[in-house]
Amino acid sequence: MAVKIKSKVELNRVTHSVRAVQAVLQYGVGAMVDFPDQTLVTAAPEYWDNTRRIFDDRFAKALNVDYFALPIGISYARFPEWYFCPKCRTFQPLGKWIAEYKRKAKDRALESDENMVRHMQCLRCRQDLVVARIVTVCEDGHLNDFPWIKWVHARAKKTVCSNPSLKFKTGASGSEGLEGLTLECSCGARTTLKDAFDKDIFERMDKETDSWGFRCEGCHPFKHTKEFCDKYPRTVQRGASSVYFPVTHSSLVIPPYADKLNTRIEKSNAYDDCIIKISDEETPEEKQALIRKRLSKWAEKIALEIGALQRDVEKILTGKWLDSSAGIIDVTSVRYRFEEYMALTGEISTPKGSLGDFSRESIPIEKYGLPHIKSISLIDKVRVVNALTGFSRISPVMNEGDIGFVSVKRPETRWYPAYEVRGEGIFIEFNQNDINAWIETNPEVKKRARRLSDNYSDSFIGRNHPREISPKFVMLHTVSHLLITQLSFECGYSIASLSERLYCSEASDGKEMAGILIYTASGDSEGTLGGLVRQGRPDAFPRIFRKAIDSAKTCSNDPVCIMSHGQGRDSLNLAACHACALLPETCCEERNAFLDRGMIIGTFENREMGFWSE
Repeated sequence: MAVKIKSKVELNRVTHSVRAVQAVLQYGVGAMVDFPDQTLVTAAPEYWDNTRRIFDDRFAKALNVDYFALPIGISYARFPEWYFCPKCRTFQPLGKWIAEYKRKAKDRALESDENMVRHMQCLRCRQDLVVARIVTVCEDGHLNDFPWIKWVHARAKKTVCSNPSLKFKTGASGSEGLEGLTLECSCGARTTLKDAFDKDIFERMDKETDSWGFRCEGCHPFKHTKEFCDKYPRTVQRGASSVYFPVTHSSLVIPPYADKLNTRIEKSNAYDDCIIKISDEETPEEKQALIRKRLSKWAEKIALEIGALQRDVEKILTGKWLDSSAGIIDVTSVRYRFEEYMALTGEISTPKGSLGDFSRESIPIEKYGLPHIKSISLIDKVRVVNALTGFSRISPVMNEGDIGFVSVKRPETRWYPAYEVRGEGIFIEFNQNDINAWIETNPEVKKRARRLSDNYSDSFIGRNHPREISPKFVMLHTVSHLLITQLSFECGYSIASLSERLYCSEASDGKEMAGILIYTASGDSEGTLGGLVRQGRPDAFPRIFRKAIDSAKTCSNDPVCIMSHGQGRDSLNLAACHACALLPETCCEERNAFLDRGMIIGTFENREMGFWSE
């Protein structure tokens, strides 16, 4: 759907659609999407027409919402506003193109496409319009059109004329760069785009041209708002990676939230009615009062629909809506991950016959014959919920509250856009005592981890989110990447179809963890076919694991790779490159950072240093 402030227009669902996963990740709320005939911005969830609810109570409480929603009928806002005709070179905002269209188009065309949404063209030349290739962004997450009119007049040292009319022309030579892109106004003002991408160009122009007012206009096209902003924006290409950095969180649905009865309740129509009635209340106190008053009646209605005992349904609803004894846990905290760790290791169990979205099979570790591994669990069924909470521009951020973070929703909206994956996985728990002994007897290991920690501290994210990178974390992360690569060869899944979840913490963090979960990240609503779990059995996994470790010994970029003192983004990797340990970024929790083959198999100078050197 194409969104305007006062109206919506239906678009072709074939040519103007994205996958649900894309609507939560790269094309999420606030991102520009290049469709065949125009560029649009994904609108705020409040404008969406159709969604399907996704429930995970533990995750929802951690993010302070009631539920999540899978986008089905996504809405868009029109941005950028500026388009030009490639034939007559007329360059003007959409408002002028539409006004011209309404004056010249035939009545039948106006009836079917009054606002020139489905076919954007110059009626004089019969040419399709082309959207502006550059926009401006600021550190506070605002997105604005490039100040075309101000730019051409300020650079030409002329005042803005009463009726500016621009032409956008390109030089005859393709090698002229920005100096070959010329803007001309009907008043005679003329300039090029030279220096437009300089970081401080607008601040310099304000000082040089007696304050033209080049500060950020404070626009959020995705929610049709404009706010005061004192920042100077930066010019970027429309498709630049720095235009949009989504902030996402993910969570495993674990017992008791994954129980079969819990799932049946959440899928019932009566439960949907309850959620709507609770959402209608304005304050938390009013919500709680309504729940306490109606809980028994609601439980009876749901129980009748799904064929369950009322007392069992009422117990689950009480845990969902009224039980606050456990408190709210931060989704990024060690404690939140530790709950998953307990479920994956089997310390949180579910009675037989009640399994829903989580099923675990434990295999005696003696059957594997692999050193340093404490346990291996085959996760036959797992559901992972991935939610989009916000975004930033220019520089990535990690959490709400960070400078530059923009929430995708209004404060009163009680849900986040999300998608869920049902799949399977292999969980590997490592022997903590062996890891401690390895670190204590290898000073070089601590030195390499310290180098990564120092590089991280010097990075943009590191300055805002201090963190100690331990040898244990680097080792677990690198092993995870090596295993994903090897498993993709063995089980038939593409590398991008697998993903990792790291469990690493020390006793000083309150909980001690040393494990990795490798799971399928592209299953459909019914899950997957068991190919990954099959490779985790004792007759296959030891061979796969040894091959994965053995693959770390060589890299086609050696000796440069193994001797590196820092490579990749912000030098956050040591012996790790695209030829050996890096994966598609959708697979990795850490954006392909904190990897080092030296921690696994040693280096040229110290071959005994690696945790798996033997």
